[in-house]
Amino acid sequence: MLYTYSVSIYQSDLEAFLSLLTKEDDVLLIQDGVLAVLDDNPLLKYCLQQQISVYALIDDVLARGLKDQVSHHIKLINYGDFVDLTVKHTQQIHWGA
Repeated sequence: MLYTYSVSIYQSDLEAFLSLLTKEDDVLLIQDGVLAVLDDNPLLKYCLQQQISVYALIDDVLARGLKDQVSHHIKLINYGDFVDLTVKHTQQIHWGA
């Protein structure tokens, strides 16, 4: 499943979100969700432990001035790559406000 995450990890029920994830899932950070591209945050730590791939939409990272602070564990992608992820995962859930 593809999870698109669009809110700050500090403004959502992160524990509930993490409880849904499995090793077969991918997480895509968009909008304010890209704040989780920084090292040492609970979302990224959990995904690394569970071997869940985490992606971030480059346009949203750039819009928030975070390009030089992105963890090397995050894969930055463009809109074309976003489409590829939606093709890979026929089921998707959006987590946000």
